[in-house]
Formats: sequence, structure tokens, C-alpha cells
Amino acid sequence: MDGTVQGLVEVDQSGHAERAWVIEAINRLKADQTRSADTHLHAIHIPALPGVDLYLKDESTHPTGSLKHRLARSLFLYGLCSGLISEGTQIVEASSGSTAVSEAFFARLLGLPFTAVMPSTTSHAKVALIEREGGRCVLVDDPSSVYDVARGLAAESGGHYLDQFTYAERATDWRGNNNIAESIFEQLSMERFPTPEWVVVGAGTGGTSATLGRYVRWRGLTTRLCVVDPENSAFLAAFRDPGCGETTCGSRIEGIGRPRAEPSFLPDVVDRLVRVPDPASVAAIHFLRTRTGALAGPSTGTAVYAATKLACDLAAAGQSGSIVTLLCDDGVRYLDTYFDLEWVAEQGWDLAPYLDVLARAWDEGVWTG
Repeated sequence: MDGTVQGLVEVDQSGHAERAWVIEAINRLKADQTRSADTHLHAIHIPALPGVDLYLKDESTHPTGSLKHRLARSLFLYGLCSGLISEGTQIVEASSGSTAVSEAFFARLLGLPFTAVMPSTTSHAKVALIEREGGRCVLVDDPSSVYDVARGLAAESGGHYLDQFTYAERATDWRGNNNIAESIFEQLSMERFPTPEWVVVGAGTGGTSATLGRYVRWRGLTTRLCVVDPENSAFLAAFRDPGCGETTCGSRIEGIGRPRAEPSFLPDVVDRLVRVPDPASVAAIHFLRTRTGALAGPSTGTAVYAATKLACDLAAAGQSGSIVTLLCDDGVRYLDTYFDLEWVAEQGWDLAPYLDVLARAWDEGVWTG
């Protein structure tokens, strides 16, 4: 060696102005969370089942009207803190509707352009909500193509593909930090059955079930997690055999069910998966509206139908306890579809048998489905 001192090699890609924008963006997201009150946990009375308490966590009261408000905020925070989103970044997402509504809200909050790639069957009301927030909608006929189209648009623009179906389970802190699981259990703390027997949720990305399944294990709770799946969704096959790779044509129940098992779906934290017929999901939201006045979207119906069966099962076994599920989004978005009986008939769905099953369960405590 000749004793020459080698100089340091430095590559600096940081910028004070850029970091300042990211910090301001994160503060705006935190401010939205701070000024948004927690969502209500409604107690639902089932007359024939006095020993079972059913609760609906009403996520429709978020500023963007659905459970996906939590996810959208988390995805933006993840992108900002990971260096994936900066000032002017084109934001792109593949969505069945509600997530894109919430993401369009946050993109506008941060002054970022937003494009949603969605199936052409997405309700007109959801498209209108996205456009109202300044977002652009790209509708595709093949639901399974939304991923590739969204990824391609992001690459073309040098933007960021949020990819909720991959990042939902990792963008949310499942140990707490105001996630939905922590909220549910805190709200149950003064109830007669503070630790529910079951929490029932649908799977779209799989992020909510992943958060809840991890949380109950971390807390050492005996609560079991039931995931409900509509017809033509791939999650049931993935639950039976995580390596099967089965694909389907996708779900007709907006908000849940997918043509493939998404990366954020973690079957190992799920205790039971229930396939619910599509007309049962739709019947349940009509029944819920008649009996309680709650106006909920169809994915809520899927969960309520299965939760009612679980309530009957508990009573039949001589057990008491509580069951929690979600009111995922506001039924106003579906008044011209799932709540329109002519539209329902055009889909070939006969609601009457499933309405009868629910009526007998609520009035007699007997499950006949």
C-alpha cells in the first residue's frame, strides 16, 4: 500500500424540499385521523336469541363512507414513509370501488393525481364518488385484468401503484395503533360478553381478516375468526389448499370475493371460512333494513347471514356469547342495484327462501338454511 488516503464516495438523492413535502403530507393524513371520530359499535337485538349479542361495527360513518377509509390512509402512509410517493406522483390503484373512493379522497387531500382501474360492473354511484374527488376511472370488462392494467398505467406515468391486494396486510399495524381490531375490543370492554366468540368479516384484499386474526393471537384471546366468501370467489379454495392457485370469474357481491386469492389473504389466521350464496347476501341486507333500519351494502349482508347462523349454532349448543361483524359501507351506493327488486330479479336471484331462513332464525332461534 502506498499510504494514499482514498476519498469517500457519496451519492446523495435526498432533497430538503422533497422531505418537507413528505412530512407535510404525513401530517395531513394524521390530521384526518385525529379529526375522524371512531365508528359506532351497534348492538343488534335478535328476539329469539337472548343469550347471544350481535354487534355491527358501522364503518359507513367514515368520511368516505366505508371500511376502506382505514386501508386507504394506511396505504398512503406506507407509500410516503417507504419513499414511494412524493410530490406530484401519479397514484394508481386496482379496485372494485370502495377502496378507490377512499384513495381518491386522500389523493385530493395531498394534491396528487389519481387513477382507479375497476371492473366495468362497478356501480355508477361509486364511479361518481371517485370522480367527485377528482379521480379518473378506467373500466375494464375482465375483472382479472385490473392488476396488470393498473400496474401498466403506473409504469407508463412513472407513478406509484398502491396495490391494495398485496400491501393491505403489511400497511396496517396489526398490534394496535387505532386499527379496527383494537377499536372493536375496546368498545366491547363494558359489554356482558367483552370477548366475542366470533368475529365475522368478508375478504376483498384479505387485509381486515389478517389484522383481526393476528390481533386476537397477539392478545391471547379465544375469539375465533370467520371469513365469509361469496359465490365465484377464490378464497374458499385457497383456505382449503393455500397452494392451489385456483382462479375464478370473480364475485357478484361488490366489495368482497376475488378471482384469485390475494397475497394479503392469510388463511392460517382464519378459523372458519363460509361460502354464502349470493341471493342470501342480498336477502340479508333487505332483512336488516326491514328489521333494524340499517342501510348497508351487500358485503355486509354476506357477513350478517353467516353471523346469524353462528348465533343459532351457539344457542343450539346451549352457549351464550357475542358475535361481531361489520357494516362495511352505506347502502345508499346500491339503491339502484341490490336494493332495486327489478334489478335483483334480472340477476336471477330469488330472495324469498333466504328471507324465510333469517326470519325463522330471528323469531324462533332455529336455523333452517
